[in-house]
Amino acid sequence: MLNIPTPLLPEIFATHGRWLGTKPAIVAPDRSLDWRSLDAHTNRIANALIASGARHGDRIAMLMSNCIEMAELIVGIMKAGCVAVPLNTAVSDASAAAMIVDAGAMMVFATADHAARVQPMAGVARIEVEAVASSSDDRSRDGGWQAYADWLGTADVEPPNVPIAGADLCNIIYSSGTTGEPKGIVHSHQARLLWAYDIGLALRQHSGARSLIVTGLYSNISWAALLGTWLSGGTVVLRHGFDVADTLATIARERITHTAMVPVQYQRLLDHPAFAATDRSSLQMVMSVGSSLPLTTKARLIETCRCDVVEVYGTTEGILTALAPEDAQDRLASVGKPLPGVQLSILDADDRPVAAGQAGEIVGRSRFAMDAYWRRPAATAEAIWIDADGRPWLRTGDIGRLDDEGYLYILDRKKDLIISGGQNLYPADIEAVLMEHEDVGECAVIGIPSPTWGESPLALVVLKDGGSKQRGAADAEQIKAWLNQRVGKQQRVVAVELREHLPRNPTGKLLKRELRAPYWLDARPGA
Repeated sequence: MLNIPTPLLPEIFATHGRWLGTKPAIVAPDRSLDWRSLDAHTNRIANALIASGARHGDRIAMLMSNCIEMAELIVGIMKAGCVAVPLNTAVSDASAAAMIVDAGAMMVFATADHAARVQPMAGVARIEVEAVASSSDDRSRDGGWQAYADWLGTADVEPPNVPIAGADLCNIIYSSGTTGEPKGIVHSHQARLLWAYDIGLALRQHSGARSLIVTGLYSNISWAALLGTWLSGGTVVLRHGFDVADTLATIARERITHTAMVPVQYQRLLDHPAFAATDRSSLQMVMSVGSSLPLTTKARLIETCRCDVVEVYGTTEGILTALAPEDAQDRLASVGKPLPGVQLSILDADDRPVAAGQAGEIVGRSRFAMDAYWRRPAATAEAIWIDADGRPWLRTGDIGRLDDEGYLYILDRKKDLIISGGQNLYPADIEAVLMEHEDVGECAVIGIPSPTWGESPLALVVLKDGGSKQRGAADAEQIKAWLNQRVGKQQRVVAVELREHLPRNPTGKLLKRELRAPYWLDARPGA
């Protein structure tokens, strides 16, 4: 029997370069690349990395705005046998530097708009990519930078002679840090291949797909769209960022078939005046990721987009479920079933599996799970639950339940749970009702100190654009009265506070830790 290894992503992309030739692989505002050119460019990047002294397993960091060069670098780094480390461009300069040091990166690439943020570091080469203009006059000019074009030079277009095994490290993606200090999440090449394959199945990707990416290429959300589309030989349409009007125009102009966004982005698209007149006839599949999609938003997407809508629940660490379009109408509140190769279980407070229908912490196993948290053995151990058979499961920190048919329902984040008078209150339940109010655009429910109950729920609300003027007068007290008439007695909020905006990370997740902090500064234990 022949023992032929499974081709990994770099080999598959190279095959597309030979077979798909002049078919567009990626389209950006300023230029595009076909598959043959993408293969050649990524070979040059891999060879230039090797010529620069990069060795198998070396970490290569990227602090870059969305551009074709970053997409090329991701694949070129893979081909060189190195480890891609995309950095969140929204973090502070100190945090970005800490991630570069934590990863032990030997080289960092930065677009001109971010280069000035990266200070000289011993043993770290810095390459500036001119793809995105900078508004700063001095930009990165501290004398220690090399221009990307000069660095690439005359690097060979032939494939590098670098053997890559499935167990080799592919990337380190730092967590969003919504609940604490970001951690580097490590994936192997085999895990990334299987993950791209499974996400492609969930999104029903195909070679004719034209997938729109508006979120930063440092996020797992964008990697899902990028690698899933490219695995199928489709075309990625990359924008520098999310702008509502530009996104709608791009959907129509580029005949977008697939996209992946976070719930708040879909809400803003649906609420934009140009949405109704936008030609959306090319859309085949839209995927919502990052956080729970409000039922009202999900129903509006299904009704107005006239295409398949898939809500995906997952963690960068390696758990995925998807609600198939065929199931959406009957199970609108569910986030679907586990993808192939994923197993789920629900644990009680004592880490014992519970029966169907009961709530608890979601844990999962998958064939594309992370290897570990980078250089964090203690954090890795805390993230794993070992069952009675000695098998490891990943903890999610989320509270949910499975029904009799295996569909998952998300109740809330474990750390967001409100314990009021000894009763567990799930903020997401209250938020779901609040989002039904005609003037509420965004909301968050948090627990604040209560001398009587320990904690009480507080609602923070952002009104829809023009809401208070056009529908005249939806003030905080009116919204509070409206809400408290529709929720259970124990779920009633003590107040509604109106906010101009709610803090979110770049992938759209609410930063409830920041919202809670001011209310608990003076709280005493047991107060």
